[in-house]
Amino acid sequence: MNALNVVEYSQTLGAQARVASSAMARASAAVKNAALRALAALLRSNVAALQAENAKDLARAVANGLAAPMVDRLKLTAPIIETVAQGCEQLAAMPDVIGEIIGMKQQPSGIRVGQMRVPIGVFGMIFESRPNVTIEAASLSIKSGNACILRGGSEAIDSNKALALLVQQALLSSGLPADAVQLVQTTDRAVVDQLIAMPQYVDVIIPRGGKGLIERISRAAQVPVIKHLDGNCHVYVDAPCDIEMALKVADNAKTSKYSPCNAAEGLLVARAVAAEFLPRMGAIYAAKGVEMRCDEAALALLSAAGVPSTLLKPASEQDWYEEYLAPIISIKLVADVDEAIAHINRYSSHHTDAIVTTDHLHAQAFLREVDSASVMVNTSTRFADGFEYGLGAEIGISTDKFHARGPVGIEGLTSLKYVVLGNGEVRS
Repeated sequence: MNALNVVEYSQTLGAQARVASSAMARASAAVKNAALRALAALLRSNVAALQAENAKDLARAVANGLAAPMVDRLKLTAPIIETVAQGCEQLAAMPDVIGEIIGMKQQPSGIRVGQMRVPIGVFGMIFESRPNVTIEAASLSIKSGNACILRGGSEAIDSNKALALLVQQALLSSGLPADAVQLVQTTDRAVVDQLIAMPQYVDVIIPRGGKGLIERISRAAQVPVIKHLDGNCHVYVDAPCDIEMALKVADNAKTSKYSPCNAAEGLLVARAVAAEFLPRMGAIYAAKGVEMRCDEAALALLSAAGVPSTLLKPASEQDWYEEYLAPIISIKLVADVDEAIAHINRYSSHHTDAIVTTDHLHAQAFLREVDSASVMVNTSTRFADGFEYGLGAEIGISTDKFHARGPVGIEGLTSLKYVVLGNGEVRS
């Protein structure tokens, strides 16, 4: 696709999305829910066809030498298809927030002032690898009354095209415009450069992928971006705490899955409980092959406890900042909750951080003072997820402080506008 065609194609996508967004904003809850249920049915009745298209992507990925974990992320298995179908049905069953009016208050002048929740309009989403994201993004767009332009990774182009076709069939079957969900049909990266520079058509961009992709989009975008760059999450084991609970939470937060952005990358331990907690935690991590990068005090404790030296390393300054996405964790002993909070606010990516404690005041201080999108007490950071938060699904996680923060679900794809109700009042 030459440069001129890229510009024309991108402008066409944008113009069509803008027109479709008006129809989506007017659509009733019943119509949007019908489209979501139709999409779920289409997914279930097209498993074989979807997997045939997915097989093309998988074969190409293997031929191109894509790493095994990346190939695994490309797979559209029957359980994955069923999961996204159920996600559509769950969204359909959720209340419709569009048109909801909140905070209506009578003013001294006689007018009543409140806020109405409305769709953002058009969002562009740029994502990598997992083709099921196509359905997650499309279903959230439908439920929230938006139009969207989706640009998936080139490695999943055939799977994404097949999925997007089903989305458009579901929209049309419910009387909604097919252009409400458009997939970029080319793998030409120049289209991305156009999408992020069309504020007349696109209201917000959501990049979902590796740090390199998100940094590039954030630097070049001429429209607002909902993003997070890193998931450097922490678990702080406080004094006092329930040691058994702390072992369970710190284990799950790190080892239940290493690749998600909500996996713990740092473990902070209060010195008063370190001798009781850390040797046992080190044994659990060692049994699972987790490398521990420690400050001097933690290194001494774990070495004395017999943790294999091959899994112990002195931590560098960079380790406190690191998002490993691997069986590696940084470990530091701290004096108290205040030092833990200071460490987290300095080094974390402001994604998700947790405290394990039996002290209510310590828990409250942690909740108030840790500057992260999700802050947790006595539970695993792995719960930082739109589905687990009851949002139905998520389109991404935001570590920004404006508009959407944390897992972005339906409400994150909406805006609030002021509505004023009067009875002939005029301003004196």
